[in-house]
Amino acid sequence: MQKSKAEASSANPGVLRIIKKYPNRRLYDTDTSSYITLAEVKALVMDNEHFVVRDAKTNDDLTRSILLQIILEEETAGVPIFTEQVLANIIRFYGHAMQDFMGSYLEKNVQIFMDLQNKMTEQTKGLNPEVWKQFTNVQSPMMQGMMGTYMEQSRSAFTQMQEQMQKNSEQMLAALGLKR
Repeated sequence: MQKSKAEASSANPGVLRIIKKYPNRRLYDTDTSSYITLAEVKALVMDNEHFVVRDAKTNDDLTRSILLQIILEEETAGVPIFTEQVLANIIRFYGHAMQDFMGSYLEKNVQIFMDLQNKMTEQTKGLNPEVWKQFTNVQSPMMQGMMGTYMEQSRSAFTQMQEQMQKNSEQMLAALGLKR
């Protein structure tokens, strides 16, 4: 008998869910003992389920490639998040000395934005559609305040990145015997 998604996740809270990817490109959820689709993996992400995708043969971690595949499908299916310019700029960071800093900076900013979204969702529970429309209007004082908070946190993350780069540069120069 197959477990429902709710039963599977509540039966083992905090346990990492294992999804196996077979050579035939099928994904097998070991919690529900069933094959699942990429859309169902996306649902796990949306439900904040902790999971890992493993190659069934080699046991290699394929989670990142599956998540990238979901992003690719989302980007090509509807209204994309990333413009061509943003994607080109991200590509330019690969192999660049700033790659690690860029990844960290993007991760911090996306987390700040997710925290803002969660706070906004919490504050607007039960609002009717018209009030929600007014609330999300960029001109509303509440929205301006929230976006101001986001921008300040983003600026802070950027400043931390700059300070870390400065510290790393000084350490590297000191190691080479070239003090500033």
